Amino acid sequence: MRSSSSLADLERQVGQLLIMGFDGTELSPKLASLIKRIQPGGVILFARNIVTTRETHELLSSCQKTVATVLFRCVDMEGGLVDRLKNALAPAPSPAEVFATGDRKLFRKHGWIIGEECRAVGFNVDFAPVSDLAYEASRTVMRSRAVSADPIETVEYVRAFLKGLSDAGVLGCGKHFPGLGEGKLDSHHELPTIEKPWKRLFEADLVPYRTLRRDFPFVMVSHAAYPAVTGDHTPASLSKQWISGVLRSKIGYRGLIASDDLEMGGVLSAAPIERASIETIRAGADLFLICHKEEFVTRSFEAVVREAERDRRFAARVAESARRVGAFKKRRLGSKRLASPPGAAKTEQLTRRLWEFCEEVRLKTIQRQETA
Repeated sequence: MRSSSSLADLERQVGQLLIMGFDGTELSPKLASLIKRIQPGGVILFARNIVTTRETHELLSSCQKTVATVLFRCVDMEGGLVDRLKNALAPAPSPAEVFATGDRKLFRKHGWIIGEECRAVGFNVDFAPVSDLAYEASRTVMRSRAVSADPIETVEYVRAFLKGLSDAGVLGCGKHFPGLGEGKLDSHHELPTIEKPWKRLFEADLVPYRTLRRDFPFVMVSHAAYPAVTGDHTPASLSKQWISGVLRSKIGYRGLIASDDLEMGGVLSAAPIERASIETIRAGADLFLICHKEEFVTRSFEAVVREAERDRRFAARVAESARRVGAFKKRRLGSKRLASPPGAAKTEQLTRRLWEFCEEVRLKTIQRQETA
């Protein structure tokens, strides 16, 4: 039996591997108590949590004050279909719209504009840009989130967007490894099965991860099955072959690996959330995301702790990722302090900048079409 101090150390390690979401636009006493108990590595906000820029900043600041270490303060901000701040500020153009300009300076500016939005309200991590290839098979699912079926063109946009985010002081993420470009189903609801063989995946879908392995601070792993590679229908997010074998060993990625949201139907069709939380860490992920229900957060946290108490090899796996997360935070995040909350003038500046960028993208696209 573990001593109380060793159990506390284990719970601290597991907490650092969890990025949690929740309902509401302010920190309720119940939620504050949960965050204080678990001490998560990060929090993630969605449109349901965001009303105004100042309220968003206050919510993130409240979360940060509840934990002892600097938080990954996360959001999905791609522009277009996935734009969590459009009601608080103004809509940002989609990746496909910006890519249609053919202007690499605008690709980078897209990342910078979105990064400035994120940083102003307190985020330090943006789970963007999408690095999936824009194949016909996934057109009805991915739509304007993916930019090109050509992996080299995708790399050009993704690299520039990441640099723009970095210019604004925000960390980006490659997603959804190893690629949802051939996925015909939405992994939010069902498990996509992608029959593409290894050679074709390696030469196309994996090119962004191979090329940008030193550029991605985070890589997010998809809830899709690749039976031609693994021989079964295990989602990549739970697959040691994909996470430890391909991403870590073959590609040589050294940043942080995160599961996609474990509340999504694509993974829950394969395992209950407690088992999914354990198996994604066992497979080699450093972070597991549970983005909505507080009950699922509690159940998964407790399940991972119990498994680490039972299984020494799993406990070593947890400790390895906890060390990696801690070193990453020290190296890349620094202080827990958020910038000052955005006032009316800053909010107006951000909104105006977004509208001006949208117009710049529109005019550049027209100009390109006229000269084609």
